[in-house]
Amino acid sequence: MAKILVIRLSAIGDVAMTIPAIYAAAKANPEDSFVVLTQAFLIPVFINRPGNVDVTGISITGPEKTFGGLFRFARAFSKYDFDVVLDLHNVLRTMIIRTLFRLKGKKVFVVNKARKERRQLTARKNKALKPIRPVIERYADVFKAAGIHSAGDFHSLFDECPANLSLLTEALGEKTGKWIGIAPFAKHKGKIYPIDRMRQIVAALSEHEDYTLFLLGAKGDEERILKQWAQQFPRVKMVVGRYSLDKELALISRLDVLLCMDSANMHFASLAGARVLSVWGATHPYAGFYGYRQRPEDAIEVALDCRPCSIFGEKPCFRGDWACLTQLPPQQIIDKIEETLSA
Repeated sequence: MAKILVIRLSAIGDVAMTIPAIYAAAKANPEDSFVVLTQAFLIPVFINRPGNVDVTGISITGPEKTFGGLFRFARAFSKYDFDVVLDLHNVLRTMIIRTLFRLKGKKVFVVNKARKERRQLTARKNKALKPIRPVIERYADVFKAAGIHSAGDFHSLFDECPANLSLLTEALGEKTGKWIGIAPFAKHKGKIYPIDRMRQIVAALSEHEDYTLFLLGAKGDEERILKQWAQQFPRVKMVVGRYSLDKELALISRLDVLLCMDSANMHFASLAGARVLSVWGATHPYAGFYGYRQRPEDAIEVALDCRPCSIFGEKPCFRGDWACLTQLPPQQIIDKIEETLSA
């Protein structure tokens, strides 16, 4: 029986993408135990996990933010008797942690982040516009390199533990017609469709009497905007901050479709088994961060020679006009949603 440490500290979507590899490996190797090290606030992402998977937290914005704090944590944590360490992050923080385990003679395996291919994909000149191996598959490669094989694929967080919808039914009523999720935000500007245009989409969809729209986002400014939309348009419900993550994922699992950006919500919906229509601006599905098991034709994007200019969407637009987002008309997105729902 082996004790395996899996490390992925951030970001939310990237941590979510580790789940297919971790859960599949754990189910295929029930005699082994798996411990996931991630940021403490991300522990709730790992719902309905196999019994041999545990999750522990680190606070990289708190005590472990400084080098000294991180080193103290890593030195104390390295005393745990893991047989194998899988680094699915491969950044300075995880290098420090894994190095201490390696010095103790532990086997360490590290994800290949395809940095060269990413640079070629986002280059302004001589761009190599071709798919990079998906990140989820790269995570699985690390398990395979360590000799930890999986039997079968992960499908949904609710495969073996159906979503409990009782509390949602009390608050939202029984499902009638089509349920559409709208998650219009992302971490970086290069991945966010213009909010005034997204408002037009919500307004148009709300006119359908057989559609119910659920608005998803984070507390703060996102919550304020979504609350306004829910108050302005019929059949639009704002769910920000109203449910725990497991309940929100249960709701997402009941959606007929989710419209979102290249964001954590895309990955949550993919893990919940929902169909996703995703809007792509500065980033591109070719970078390997497309939603798990999502259909390639469900990526909504404008074909421009400058795309992608960024892997994560954090870079400013060198053109200055964000054409990758502003040249995408709202009606095109509305048509895609209605086409999907009528199929």
